[in-house]
Amino acid sequence: MPSGSRRNPRQLRSQASITIREMELEDLAAVFALGERIFTADRWPNLYRTWDEFELIQIFGTDTETCLVAESNDQVVGFALGTLIEKRRSAWTYGYLLWLGVEPDLSRSGVGKRLVNRLTELFIAQGARIMLADTESDNLPAVNFFRRQGFSNETEHVYLAKNLTQHPEYVRRRRALSHSTSDPTPTDAAPAHLPPGGINTGEDPTAGRPHEHDD
Repeated sequence: MPSGSRRNPRQLRSQASITIREMELEDLAAVFALGERIFTADRWPNLYRTWDEFELIQIFGTDTETCLVAESNDQVVGFALGTLIEKRRSAWTYGYLLWLGVEPDLSRSGVGKRLVNRLTELFIAQGARIMLADTESDNLPAVNFFRRQGFSNETEHVYLAKNLTQHPEYVRRRRALSHSTSDPTPTDAAPAHLPPGGINTGEDPTAGRPHEHDD
């Protein structure tokens, strides 16, 4: 997804006021590019999900009404992506803030707060009784930001990882794949089918997201 040209964010403070509006299809490239600059693996090594264009498109496709952008001079400088969760056998509807990002140069400008406030209003209008957000426990700027927005009842989660490369089934499938690719002649054995993404991708299974990066 191309990022396109972007102006110097420092110039935005003294220019037109920032507008919070519903995300549109044309905003996807700019939102993805901004998130890619914010949610990087080197800055957030312990994430349980990664920021990518597929996640963005999926959220936008299913929850368009709760996807917002902050715009200044026709440039996207922030975004908030939310979804509604309805649990079975429960009268409660939850509003879940999945991702929140703001141009780093506009830190502490109030853009993040305005995005959260507008998303809160949308959740309430759609019947949500509780609003959820999550971030890494050691991401203190994000934790403090959410506390200032009225979030509480903090609960820490433990995410575990298991290396499957020594598992007998993994080894069997890898050997079967190696055999099928090295021997082009037909065999009685059906080729092994690997999960999407193949094997040995080098990806960290604990990778994920801190979805807040601004005051």
